[in-house]
Amino acid sequence: MGAAPSPYYDDRMASVPVPMNPPRESAHVSPASRSAADEARLRAMLDANFDFVWRALCGLGVPASGADDAAQQVFLVASQKLAAIEPGSERAFLAATARGIAANIRRSRALTHEIADEDAIMHQMDAALDPEQQAAKGQALRALEKLLQGLEEDVRTVFVFFELEGMTTAEISAALGVPMGTVASRLRRGREEFQAAVKRMHASGGGRP
Repeated sequence: MGAAPSPYYDDRMASVPVPMNPPRESAHVSPASRSAADEARLRAMLDANFDFVWRALCGLGVPASGADDAAQQVFLVASQKLAAIEPGSERAFLAATARGIAANIRRSRALTHEIADEDAIMHQMDAALDPEQQAAKGQALRALEKLLQGLEEDVRTVFVFFELEGMTTAEISAALGVPMGTVASRLRRGREEFQAAVKRMHASGGGRP
């Protein structure tokens, strides 16, 4: 029996991993003709979730250099569908929208056969680290991105949302419109495949994520 489609994601949205430091000040959503109450709700949604959306997009394969624009798209969709977002379900809506936008961007990037995004690596560098530590962290982040790219899209989405962003299985189920059992099975598969890939990487001397 197929799962009901997510109430938070449709084809129109699609067309539109680690701690990071997203440039929050660049976020902006045009007020258009919204009421003051809607504007306040949208601003609260952005303030509470921008970091989450930015990190999730990067974890789902969006380069850091394009994460600002992608996050703008996520919140633009939210502003257009604000009336349909039930109070308390904002994060699920944003996660589902980010997933659709990231999938499109990742498919387009696949044409270039990119494995790791240098911009994303540099965005995550801590200025307090010395050059040797930065080099080690950069290598680890490249390894993580390579491992994540080895997961199928649906599995990677659940893995990133749960393991990297701390979403609950209930939140992921609501965001993706799939049963919690499906979320659990994808998470289990993601963990197994990720750990197997880590073991292969260690065996080949490819470093540690």
